[in-house]
Amino acid sequence: MTIFRPTVGAQSPQWFMSSRANALPRVRLFCLPYAGGGATTFRRWQSALPPDIEVCPVLLPGRERRFRERPFCRIGPLLESLAAAIAPSLDRPYALFGHSMGAVIAFELARMIAPKPAASPLVHVFVSGRGAPHLPPKESILHHLPDDKFIAELRRLSGTPEALLDDPEVMRLMLSMLRADFELIETYVYQRGPSLLCGISAFGGQDDATVDEDMLQSWRSYTGGSFRLRMMPGDHFFINPAPDQLLRAVRDDLLVALRAWA
Repeated sequence: MTIFRPTVGAQSPQWFMSSRANALPRVRLFCLPYAGGGATTFRRWQSALPPDIEVCPVLLPGRERRFRERPFCRIGPLLESLAAAIAPSLDRPYALFGHSMGAVIAFELARMIAPKPAASPLVHVFVSGRGAPHLPPKESILHHLPDDKFIAELRRLSGTPEALLDDPEVMRLMLSMLRADFELIETYVYQRGPSLLCGISAFGGQDDATVDEDMLQSWRSYTGGSFRLRMMPGDHFFINPAPDQLLRAVRDDLLVALRAWA
């Protein structure tokens, strides 16, 4: 994986990572991670998807190559910065994928940038591991907990590798980013607005105790286009590693969406 420099000169190339399998893709798929996750979550997606789908994992501040930068703890400023960074890359059809926290960011980013007349069409939004925006989360508020209790909750949620949780030095470096991510999503408040014009695909884990099928079905009301829900084997973090079933569904829905916008 290499730092992604969009075809049209962007001011913030560090925001994206891509293998650049095709310099002239039919569609760009921007991928947003869950709380505590990073662009490497989507490491193998480019090789598993057709080359004309350019996978562009988003490099959020506070982790990976941007670990020295201050992470965002509110969604509004993050959306403003990300929208500015992504704008030069919208010279062709694009889609958004987000898991858990990333699903909310993807949805709100779609609402912010899709209506702008200069942008190429947003052809599809993929939301994964998160109920519709108006629904209250099942989990308790965690970001304010003392370190020991916060780490215990991370362990319970199973999204952070045990080897990292057991390493005090690593956790000292990661805690501020993890807290910021949880604060960002736990302080998010949905504001009503128009439905998206593009279709939405929702994914959930069959054994996810925090997001059930009804919560995912509720995304249907947020699109004026097509909607499809698929339940995948696994718990909340079924995308680690991404099952072939998920990647096939992303590929199929993107190809259908491109034909509809052609």
